[in-house]
Amino acid sequence: MAAAAPARTRLEWRVATVVETLRESTTAVTLVFNIPNWPGHRSGQHVDLRLTAEDGYQTARSYSIASPPQEARVAITVEELPDGEVSPYLVEDVRAGDQIELRGPVGGYFVWEASMGGPLLLIAGGSGIVPLAAMLRHRQLVGGTIPARLLYSVRATDDALYTDELDALAIGGVEVVRTFTRSAPPGWTGHMRRVDAELLREIAFPASERPRIYICGPTAFVEGVAALLVADGHDPERVRTERFGPTGT
Repeated sequence: MAAAAPARTRLEWRVATVVETLRESTTAVTLVFNIPNWPGHRSGQHVDLRLTAEDGYQTARSYSIASPPQEARVAITVEELPDGEVSPYLVEDVRAGDQIELRGPVGGYFVWEASMGGPLLLIAGGSGIVPLAAMLRHRQLVGGTIPARLLYSVRATDDALYTDELDALAIGGVEVVRTFTRSAPPGWTGHMRRVDAELLREIAFPASERPRIYICGPTAFVEGVAALLVADGHDPERVRTERFGPTGT
């Protein structure tokens, strides 16, 4: 008789303390938390965050984990969205010492660790860079030599996240390609266009190399990029997607 599968551990809400806030752009901050009894996470996972008002009203949102598994503290990067219910508070009002309820880690499909191998192709639209940055941070901390490329599509310079860090990763062996869709920095000579089939063929590893592909960003962006890659011969089983819509505010 086969052994029964282990019961899935129920995720519990934990009170996390903000230990640091880092301004990433004009509209985004990284919040670094100390979470008691944190079980650890894998790069690509996310957490649920819950806020409770004085009158008892509660609302929850999901945010990708920005920190690599090797770090004891958990970080998320939050972009403030117009008319948002949660993100303006997190970006503008939260300070070190504040306590917020978190639950996680969540997700097991959109994850990558060095033992899974590569080549590694990461494609981000806007704040979809967050879980992909966690993967690159993990790769760097384990001294990984797995070939890795990042294609980062962003509207304008003020919207770009982790600029200095991505520049450093590029020097360290990760191929970083940016494309701006609205306005580029002064003197920019790189791509200024939306991600299309031609750009993907220029950036992507050949399908014959069977890269592991992770795409994160707005729903339409993710679905369009994934479809183009599959149409170009990439194995759908090796194309992992994570998307967000207008509700994640």
